[in-house]
Amino acid sequence: MKAFPMFLTMQNRRVVIVGGDEQACQKCRLMLKTEAKITVLAKSLNAELRDLFQTGKINWRDSPATRKDFADTALVFIATGCSATDVAMHKLAKSAGALVNVVDQPDLCDAITPSIVDRSPVVVAIGTEGTAPVLARQIKSRMEEILEPRLGDLAALAGRLRAQAAQQLAARDRRDLWRWVFGGPVRQAHARGAEREAARMIKQAIETAEFGAKDKTSVVLIDAGAGAPDLVTLRAVQRLQDADMIYFDQHVDPEILDLARRDAERVMVAEMSSNQWVSQNTVAGLLVNAAQQGKRVVRLSCDNQADNADTASLVQALKAAEIPYEIVPGVNETATANRGHVPQTAIQIAKAS
Repeated sequence: MKAFPMFLTMQNRRVVIVGGDEQACQKCRLMLKTEAKITVLAKSLNAELRDLFQTGKINWRDSPATRKDFADTALVFIATGCSATDVAMHKLAKSAGALVNVVDQPDLCDAITPSIVDRSPVVVAIGTEGTAPVLARQIKSRMEEILEPRLGDLAALAGRLRAQAAQQLAARDRRDLWRWVFGGPVRQAHARGAEREAARMIKQAIETAEFGAKDKTSVVLIDAGAGAPDLVTLRAVQRLQDADMIYFDQHVDPEILDLARRDAERVMVAEMSSNQWVSQNTVAGLLVNAAQQGKRVVRLSCDNQADNADTASLVQALKAAEIPYEIVPGVNETATANRGHVPQTAIQIAKAS
């Protein structure tokens, strides 16, 4: 990535927009969706900006810009419509240490404005590093269709109840709760306008710790197939995103690990000094110990998990410790090449969409 995506906290922070015409107006509309304090620097304002100023929604300075105008800002947009003036304003803003976006001049941008799907507090930002804005808009359209209009309200409701859930439920149960909330009858009820029913269902689930069919599986043995990220199945991705602890082989592609939950702990089960695999008894002990601590555990390897001897020994150890487990087979490159049809994998589906 040339640009790292990150959400900036805007509450009560200054945003300066240089320019008084349509381009500046577009940035102003965008920033008005936030809680930022907006100041427009321009000799004159178009009708829309003037109305925003007169109604107290923005501040306006018509005097020549100075370095002080750009100090202590969260973000600066420069949109004067004149390339030479934009460059001069960019230099002045940078001298004050500001983070700057210059409209239609990507080489002068510290920050790039993404396409946004707004279901506040759920916000999806889509960027192509300036290479394909049409593609970004197409993805935005797809996301607008996928995310129901009321989804943000449901997320806000969940946010208000998180503290109560944290007091009454263990970490694993909390993840099960929110998975149930956003993937089942609660979300469906909220989407059709039954907000009170949805709230009642969540509160009852927190009080009783009863919600949906809880997944009792503690250990998942995932086969990464031939090790290529485009041969990982959707089920494998789902299990990786649920995992608290991942034990993986050194030959697993880093792109596969990138599919896991970001805060999952990752442990390579190999002795790097001698490049020898840790014994299966040791691996089995690690899996059992982590599972007995209440963690969701994944063992990720690049071999045929379904029928090899190593997997059989792990299964035997899990059964002996009464640990619920699941085996997720992978997609083999040979099968992909020789069969007329194989199920689409997670990354293939993502690329197609």
